Amino acid sequence: MNKNEFKSNKYWENRYNSGGNSGSGSYGKLAQFKADTINKFIKEEKIQNIVEFGCGDGNNLSLYSINSYIGIDVSNKAIKICKSKFKNDLSKKFFTLSEFKMQENSNKNAELILSLDVIYHLIEDEVYNEYMELLFNTSSKYIIIYASNYNEEFCTHVKHRKFTNWIKENKKNWSLKNFIKNIYKYDSKNPTETTFADFYIFERD
Repeated sequence: MNKNEFKSNKYWENRYNSGGNSGSGSYGKLAQFKADTINKFIKEEKIQNIVEFGCGDGNNLSLYSINSYIGIDVSNKAIKICKSKFKNDLSKKFFTLSEFKMQENSNKNAELILSLDVIYHLIEDEVYNEYMELLFNTSSKYIIIYASNYNEEFCTHVKHRKFTNWIKENKKNWSLKNFIKNIYKYDSKNPTETTFADFYIFERD
């Protein structure tokens, strides 16, 4: 597929429909590292409600200690998987991105916004810009971004971005509260158990 024809939403819809999952970052030791870091932050800051943009198949979510959670994804199939997986858990709700945009403004705000292993999958610049605006416009206090932070076109469905530059230019009322380096540095010989993502925790000034 020509990169100019690539549509990130279609890629993920096709991936889930063909039986694929959210990727190695949502499973095994990588998922546990993310969950341990996020659960620690939730406990320390006494977070009560969370919105995650890019919830995927919900495997990582099963490891979080969350009181109130809304998961958003561009994939209809991913949302169906999550609704089925957590159908007996009333503390969790799931919407496609288009459904979420139609919600009342009072339902589109949370103390903590999560973006985990998503930004470097946003190939199209317009999709990336819209996504970043959503993160910051939905949060009342904190945003946790787990991603790479440099510019490089890696492969068809991965485009690394220096997203902190976007924040400096567009969201001057936000500051970096904490940086947490991942403990499984990316190794091309072992890509399924390593990652190029680190934790960046932002706070509204």
